[in-house]
Amino acid sequence: MGQALSCGANQENGLFSAVQLGDLETVEALLEVDPSLLHESTVYDRQSALHIAAANGWIEILSMFLERSVDPDMVNRHKQTPLMLAAMHGKISCVKRLLEVGANILKFDSLHGRTCLHYASYYGHSDCLQAILSAAQSSSVAVSWGYARFVNIRDGKGATPLHLAACQRRPECVHILLDNGALACASTGGYGSLGSTPLHLAARGGSLDCIRQLLAWGADRLQRDASGRIPYVVALKRKHGACAALLNPSSAEPLVWPSPLKFISELNQEAKALLEHALMEANREREKNILKGAAYLLPSPSHSDVTADDNISEASDSELCCICFEQVCTIEVQDCGHQMCAQCTLALCCHNKPNPTTSCLTPPVCPFCRSTIARLVVAKIKEPNDPDHEVDLSSSNLKKPRKSWNISSEESSSFKSLSTIGSFGKMGGRGSGRIAMENEWIDKP
Repeated sequence: MGQALSCGANQENGLFSAVQLGDLETVEALLEVDPSLLHESTVYDRQSALHIAAANGWIEILSMFLERSVDPDMVNRHKQTPLMLAAMHGKISCVKRLLEVGANILKFDSLHGRTCLHYASYYGHSDCLQAILSAAQSSSVAVSWGYARFVNIRDGKGATPLHLAACQRRPECVHILLDNGALACASTGGYGSLGSTPLHLAARGGSLDCIRQLLAWGADRLQRDASGRIPYVVALKRKHGACAALLNPSSAEPLVWPSPLKFISELNQEAKALLEHALMEANREREKNILKGAAYLLPSPSHSDVTADDNISEASDSELCCICFEQVCTIEVQDCGHQMCAQCTLALCCHNKPNPTTSCLTPPVCPFCRSTIARLVVAKIKEPNDPDHEVDLSSSNLKKPRKSWNISSEESSSFKSLSTIGSFGKMGGRGSGRIAMENEWIDKP
């Protein structure tokens, strides 16, 4: 795939060896003597000096070549561009520089019909992947091709970048692609088994993290490949027991990111991160219940999960979410200004099924004033002892231990039913349509 760059001593000139070693002075000296060397290539692979610089991450040499008006889209024997090789090897500085000078992100190689987006996804270089996607949004690609079409671009065997990332166990790349509109249920042509979805390929590779991401973005556990197999069967065949348990159609379905909602697509990065974290935490609780008593071990909690409670000061009672009385309010509804924790906000957005006639969700309403939610932002709270200092709510999962409340037994049952929204204790999976019978007040006008 172009990784073995041939630039040995038997080449026509020593430029390739100097570029391979990153010897800028020698490269400059050779080009001063004979500038035409810059347009030559190696004998077998037809690698140019620009290809070799990009693959090895020599940004100074690459920039010098580009300043000399070298074509950034020149191809080697396999029709690979320098941008493809930089993305393949994870050389982010070279990727950014090539994108700055207008390198074509829609070039296909002749090996598998892949683009630079496929290469970044396959090899798991999330920073390169993000840079290419950002360039696609601000370039002519978004106008001529359409951004959504580019994110789901297929290689010669019908595999999208999401298929490759899922097969190669690249959860960060899977998340970035899903977040940018990759289709979670797309089927391949000939890559893997015919008709495989990203979920089939993640089950085949045994990646729990990829499966979590795909399920949380709406991947269908019941979709079959051309052989009639669902992802659960693929995981069983490969002896990935924990993956099979999560993919078992009889187990509870996970919460799904409510992407059809307009205000969800317009979230700023801080609010989006809070809600995504709440989504994954809710689904992790579901996983614990599914795998309880089984001989499967989940990965240990991340550092942020363990230390979240230690990173914040003690919150006052007035800052606790008035729905669950557990979490600190982190999300604010505009324009009414009411605040909730991320978990309760997510429950509010996820509990309704899409309307089958319109294929869209009815926008939820604020549970306090019943106004339609048009925008969510990160709430700003102040520390009790310092009214001028605001706590950053986007950096951690703010949580406060449950306090004991002096309420009557009748009121206690009401608080208990409401708190299940925050803890997702009675939340149904995707398609459940309701939270619980006790919580039908949300659906009332």
